[in-house]
Amino acid sequence: MSKRSTELAELRQHIEKLEGHSHARGVLPFGVAAIDKCLPGGGLALGVLHEVAGMGQGAVDGAVAAVFAAGIAARTSGQVVWCMCQPDLFAPGLAQAGLKPERLIQVEAGDEKTVLACCEEALRHKGIGAVVGEVSRLSLTTSRRLQLAAEETHALCLIVRRWGREKDAVAFGLPNAAVTRWRVAPLASQTLPVRGLGQILVRARWRLELMRCKGGDTALFDVEACDAQGRLALAAPLVHRPAAAAEAEEHTGFRAAS
Repeated sequence: MSKRSTELAELRQHIEKLEGHSHARGVLPFGVAAIDKCLPGGGLALGVLHEVAGMGQGAVDGAVAAVFAAGIAARTSGQVVWCMCQPDLFAPGLAQAGLKPERLIQVEAGDEKTVLACCEEALRHKGIGAVVGEVSRLSLTTSRRLQLAAEETHALCLIVRRWGREKDAVAFGLPNAAVTRWRVAPLASQTLPVRGLGQILVRARWRLELMRCKGGDTALFDVEACDAQGRLALAAPLVHRPAAAAEAEEHTGFRAAS
């Protein structure tokens, strides 16, 4: 057997071990029973790779995906390393999702290849709670390297997919080593029906889709956005709105959880 074949065989063994026993290293629950029951172990597995994207290609969808990732990272222990090419993180927005500035280490790279290299290096440092990387594409080989690096320290790795081209958005469906794959999009906020106060908007709402989960289920949820502790909540059910519920189911192929 050649050296390359031996290395590939060892890599496959590592990945198989990772996929089969990822929840044994601990999980990070969302604290929402409907979501956690879809995930092996009752939460996001630690020490592995998770992938997040918006449902569209616009800036708003990308921002929502980043805030969703920030809320997850905020609930880990230790520093959070955020690697990106575009220096457009909005610190107050991240803080509203629970990720305080004193916990955030921002790494600006010249290109996506360097972003991924920085993510891998950060994952190998002890004391890191989560590593977030923003890229448009993620290959199978690179994703496996990130998984192996995360396994060493049990840190959480979150890749936020940002794209400006349609072909990059299509590539989001290609196979890689991510244990879970999420899509998130903004929904119209509800208003408080209180006389004399006008139209007061309440907590922002998202449509959250678990597209892929190794050893778990796919699902679709309408949720209230991350609070100051990075936690989600299920949105109020669509009371007396069967047409809206049917439209959501037809658009996504999934039934919204209640």
